[in-house]
Amino acid sequence: MTDPRLRWHVAVCLFLATVINYVDRQTLSVLAPVLSDELKITNLEYSYMVQAFLIPYTFMYVPAGILIDRWGTRAGLTVSMAFWSVATALHATASNARHLMLYRFLLGVGESGNFLAAEKAVSEWYPPKERGVANGLINAAAGVGAILAPPLVVWIWHLFGWRFAFVSTGLLGLVWIAPWWWVYRRPPPAALHSERLPYTALLRHSQSWGLLFARVLADPVWWFYLFWLPKYLKEDRGFSMAEIGMLSWIPYVAADAGSVLGGMLSGRLVRRRDPIPARRLAMWPCVLLMPLGVGIAFTPSVALAMALICLATFCHMAWKTNLMTLTNDVYPPGILASAAGLVGLGGGLGGAIAAPVFGTLIDAFSYTPVFIILGFLHPAAMLLVHCTVRKPICEPSPVSVVRA
Repeated sequence: MTDPRLRWHVAVCLFLATVINYVDRQTLSVLAPVLSDELKITNLEYSYMVQAFLIPYTFMYVPAGILIDRWGTRAGLTVSMAFWSVATALHATASNARHLMLYRFLLGVGESGNFLAAEKAVSEWYPPKERGVANGLINAAAGVGAILAPPLVVWIWHLFGWRFAFVSTGLLGLVWIAPWWWVYRRPPPAALHSERLPYTALLRHSQSWGLLFARVLADPVWWFYLFWLPKYLKEDRGFSMAEIGMLSWIPYVAADAGSVLGGMLSGRLVRRRDPIPARRLAMWPCVLLMPLGVGIAFTPSVALAMALICLATFCHMAWKTNLMTLTNDVYPPGILASAAGLVGLGGGLGGAIAAPVFGTLIDAFSYTPVFIILGFLHPAAMLLVHCTVRKPICEPSPVSVVRA
């Protein structure tokens, strides 16, 4: 019989995988001020590096989702982790911007599988009332990775140089694989026998398009704070590398709080109403607060700017946690990774489109037009969700935990 505690052991492994995922992708952005000086990288070239990661990250979502549904969560996440860990370590061999673009491309190919495997595991192991909390913990892990990356990477850079920083962060994922294979077991029988749909069926439903284009609109906000925040703090607010290491993690603490509290709020609402209306209700307060982020561009106060950045990251992650959980509510577990891959395609596509736009605006003007744009992306995305995501595309098989 399956130990009911096993689902929380799996959750711990997924949490750690996501922490490593974000440390690896953040290493470049933390070191960007150093690399810009040493390798003579412009803001536009840096935006191409961001795009070099996001384009394969985006377009691998669909094939990665299909493969994870076919291979299973255990093998799928293992292959993904091994691939992106090696790609991270390869950054240490770069001597110019083109090398970094190539290694960012490889990193993007591998990293897309992490969240797809995590979402599939949540649908396999957790009932609807617990899915918001489970997804909240996984999203919080992204914030933890973003929190750890600045002080960790700056510390390694200070002691050993930037090349060793990439090698050491890449090794984390390879070490993770051993406990993952030891902990993971087959999911509950109810999940294994859940309904399957042909992949083309996803494209016939408005829910799929609504969730996909909501990610296109809203995800550039997170990509900006993830990839551009250290550069913004240095170039616009005059932070030193030491100050970046000490303070740039704070917005990601706020993101963690938003992930957990957003999931908990919708979990409580699910006890009194159907899951999909409950998730949407929990998302609206976050949407209404996001335009306050425009004030970041206009306040001379560093403290107020940081507070507004924290508000933006809190609201984004609370919103995104519930958007991810809507995917669990709309699709059955048997096709969940494929559906999550289709929806995730929107997130990467939005980021890939936005990256050169951000770089061009910053070089031509300043960060001000970027913050104005970011303030209104979530309201547009939420209107799309409200109009298109109203019911499951089919009744999902019940998820139960087999008790010992």
